[in-house]
Parts: sequence; structure tokens; C-alpha cells
Amino acid sequence: MTYAGTPELVERAYTAARRIGFPVTAGDPGHGRGSACLPGTGRFLAMLAAGCQGGRIGELGTGAGIGAAWMSTAMPADCGLVTAEIDPIRAAAARDLLAADSRVEVLTGDAVELISPRGPFELIFADSGVRSGETFGALVTLLRPGGRIVMDDLTPLRLLPAASPLHERDIKREMFASEPRLTWTEVVLPDLENSLLVGTRR
Repeated sequence: MTYAGTPELVERAYTAARRIGFPVTAGDPGHGRGSACLPGTGRFLAMLAAGCQGGRIGELGTGAGIGAAWMSTAMPADCGLVTAEIDPIRAAAARDLLAADSRVEVLTGDAVELISPRGPFELIFADSGVRSGETFGALVTLLRPGGRIVMDDLTPLRLLPAASPLHERDIKREMFASEPRLTWTEVVLPDLENSLLVGTRR
């Protein structure tokens, strides 16, 4: 699927994702075991990346490079992006996709370990399944004051089934709510079916 107004690099990233069998939409096989950055998330990330003057962006979980493509297309010329992916096939696809942009570095391996020495960051897109409050706190420490951290792949609370255990406990929302250094909110995407969390370090 091609989205109106989508940067050419992002369209190439979707093509690369399909080529290696990386799920792009909810109907693709394997969705739920890691899937592509949604268009609404990508546009939101691009908007944040555009303001990272002279800074650095970190991404945990490159996938096939779709989120990185959104951010690198929008970020200023003096901004750098470092992104890490544990799956070598996905990392290779993203590295090929982004090879022409010297501002972007694609690493292969554990994202938290690889990203941590590269801070501080103006923006972190934590898309690698962070579920530990300790790990999340370490990522917040990597943010400059005023820097932002984003997590996606949430369902708006009003759309959760009545029996969903997420009504009782949602680790992503808990991590943001319990981090005293963040001012945060939940953003519902234009599809009205997905949301993301974004926090700014005070």
C-alpha cells in the first residue's frame, strides 16, 4: 500500500519489509511478533525528528527501517540517528536502505546495550519491547532535558475489550506514569485504533 504524501525513502522501506517477510499490516502473517511502524506513528516521529537541531536520535528496534526512514527524512542536516536491531536479516535490510545517508548508523544486536553508550539523545523511539521499569528508567537517563521518548503499539483504552487484562495492568502505561522525570501523554493515531505514548524529560 502506498500512502499519500509518504516520503520516497519510506515507500522503499515498506518494499524492503515485504521483501524479507516483515509484517507491514495487521493482516500480514507474523504480525504481533514485531511489525512495521504504522503511518501515523511514522508521521508523528517525523514531526519530532524535525526539531532535533544538532542532536541525536536513538531507535531501539529498527525492523526493516521504516521508522528510521520517517525520522531520517525529516531530521535536520546536523542531526544523527543511531538505530539497533537484534534480527540480522532485518538489520541488513535497513542498513542497505539507509546506506546513502551518512547521518544514520544501523547496528546489529541488543538495542539497549548498543544504544546506551551513544547518548545523550534528543529523541528515543523505544520500539524493541522494553518491559522493565529499570530499563525504561535507563533510557530516560539517556535523554537530554527536553528530550522525548516514544513507545507505540498501544490500543486506546476505550477500544480495549471488557475482559482485556490491560484494564488492570498495562506495563507500558505504568512505566510512563511512574517515571518522575517525565511529563507524558497518550496520543491516539489518525486511524483511531492505535495509540502511542510520548514523554518529555523535565
